[in-house]
Amino acid sequence: MAARLRQARILRGFSQREVGVRMGLDKDTASARISRYESESMTVSLEALFELAQALDVPPAYLLATTPAMADAILALDVQSEAQQAKLSQALEGLTALPPGKRKRAIDRLLADLEPS
Repeated sequence: MAARLRQARILRGFSQREVGVRMGLDKDTASARISRYESESMTVSLEALFELAQALDVPPAYLLATTPAMADAILALDVQSEAQQAKLSQALEGLTALPPGKRKRAIDRLLADLEPS
């Protein structure tokens, strides 16, 4: 979580102090608290996780993502409408249900279609 927190903070252009203040922390202790979260010297409560996500304008799941690709996927989904999220989820489920070789070919075709001409 610490890496995602730092990544989201930098992505938004916030200092540690700004994030803490946006969470509702006292301005004199805000920077130290966020620094402890980022260095993993202090654990983040569930309540603080949701406050951090709101302060950083990211979904809480982003902060918990275990890989950079998962984090990127969560951010990409977050900006879509609920209907579009449902369609993308359905497409992903369909892709994962394919046999590995067929799935690879389908993903390769999709990625080729996304490349600029």
